[in-house]
Amino acid sequence: MEAIKKQATKLREQVAKQQQAVLRHLGHFSNEDVTVDEADLQCHQKLQDLYSSTKAAKHLQRNIVRGIEGFIATSSKLIEISRKLADDCCKYGVEDQNTGSSLAKAALHFGNSHKSIEDERETLLGILGERVSEPLRALITGAPLEDARHLTHRYDRFRQEVEA
Repeated sequence: MEAIKKQATKLREQVAKQQQAVLRHLGHFSNEDVTVDEADLQCHQKLQDLYSSTKAAKHLQRNIVRGIEGFIATSSKLIEISRKLADDCCKYGVEDQNTGSSLAKAALHFGNSHKSIEDERETLLGILGERVSEPLRALITGAPLEDARHLTHRYDRFRQEVEA
């Protein structure tokens, strides 16, 4: 029983020494109270600024992703309509090619040109989705933007614990 009491006393003393060391490190028992508190406030302000800027960046990225997705959806519908027009022009050009009509030749060339254009546009939309939208979406849900928020909350909790 005596051994347990001695061990408990030693542990209490160690904890007290560690608490004093932490408080000294934070400046609560030294003459540097003002400078440490000022540095502490500056650090806290920097964390708050980082939190605000990452939150703003996250909202901006979210808006960019929404805009890109809207552009892709609208452009896909436009591609569908343009392809139908190109197919109809090609169909007219092929059907009336035997007559030697200039209009039929022009319609055939117009239709083929538009098919090529729409193929390229579809490729562009695919690249835009894969290389811009998806990485931004991953950043929005990823850790880099959340780190500042978690760091700020952790710092606030630590500060409240030390003050208590």
